[in-house]
Amino acid sequence: MRSFYAILKRELYVYFSSPIAYVVVTIFLLLSGYFFYSAFAYFSMISMQAMQMPLASGINVTDMVLDPMFANMSVIMLLMIPLLTMRLFAEEKKTGTLELLLSYPIRETELLFGKFAACLVVFLIMLALTWLYPVLLWLYAKPDIGPVVTGYLGLFLMGAAFIALGLMVSSLTENQIVAAAISFGAILMFWLIGWAEALAGPALGKVLSHLSMLEHFENFSKGVIDTRDIIYYINFNILFLFMTMRSLESKRWRG
Repeated sequence: MRSFYAILKRELYVYFSSPIAYVVVTIFLLLSGYFFYSAFAYFSMISMQAMQMPLASGINVTDMVLDPMFANMSVIMLLMIPLLTMRLFAEEKKTGTLELLLSYPIRETELLFGKFAACLVVFLIMLALTWLYPVLLWLYAKPDIGPVVTGYLGLFLMGAAFIALGLMVSSLTENQIVAAAISFGAILMFWLIGWAEALAGPALGKVLSHLSMLEHFENFSKGVIDTRDIIYYINFNILFLFMTMRSLESKRWRG
């Protein structure tokens, strides 16, 4: 565990001693803030009109503000998280420090989970700063707390899955830009793969729908917790962390 904490502290220092974390977090907050403001402003306008039109009903803050907010935040995460994961192993391989780390009495699991945890901490900070949005929303519209909690749970699980995939890709290349581009493409594939369900046969369509990240996120944003969705994200993390572990072990044996 001592090696794990050493790797964790080292990676957090690298994140916050360089512009990486600050730039990614700032862009994420600016974009998510803009989309939240747009959705909330539109909801306020429709609410004012509904007060003057008794026939207008069905205005729901969850559907009109929270759902779009979580959906937009997940898309921004898709763009930002590859920028956090791209350097984790690629930079180590390019500078030759990965071989040095693997020559130390450090287990691959400690190295992997130290880097994974550091990136997850940065992501959680980024996500925690957006709690201002539902707080502001609660002051004016009093939304149900359930969809807020489950929505953030879904974002956390999805973000962890993005990080696990990005780590695996970063362990395969020395070029950070290549790592970011491949991570973005792979995440986007898992994001959109469910759209091909209608074009595939019934059996294959179910498989594609099950593999879709978007399919498993929608319930969270609506306030529904389905164990199948949680299991999907846990299995996704385990799979790509396992693949990263195999990549590191092969690197140790190749020297």
